[in-house]
Amino acid sequence: MESKIEKFWQEFAEAHDLAEKPVPPAWAFGGDPDGLADLVQKGIKTATTSGYESYVFDDEPVPRVGEYNIILDAKDQPVCVTQTKVVEVVPFKYISAEHAYHEGEGDRSYEYWHKVHVDFFTKEYAENKMTFTPESKCVCEVFELVK
Repeated sequence: MESKIEKFWQEFAEAHDLAEKPVPPAWAFGGDPDGLADLVQKGIKTATTSGYESYVFDDEPVPRVGEYNIILDAKDQPVCVTQTKVVEVVPFKYISAEHAYHEGEGDRSYEYWHKVHVDFFTKEYAENKMTFTPESKCVCEVFELVK
């Protein structure tokens, strides 16, 4: 039986003339999946940051330029499709105010983004018995809403 995610992707692939593309990664944003997915759908959120170590924790590959992603809501229902445009791995302390702005959260200030992400990564790393620091590597991804 075809899942909702598979059906969503099949309809997207057909509408965009993508021949025989496998179902891409499907995931929800941490923290506020519904609110962040809504920001993506509105074209406000065009970037995201993840702890590099989280890919190790979850045994997943780092995002790649050109790949599609299915963004899910808090109930794991498909909301939209994005395509990755830029991927950089940098220490947290070097993430720019411009990247923070493109994440589209809160008042879009670097100060807001910094506080929220330090809190999030500190908890995430602690759950995996690690310590998050300003030197911790992060994956900065820029994407474009496709559907």
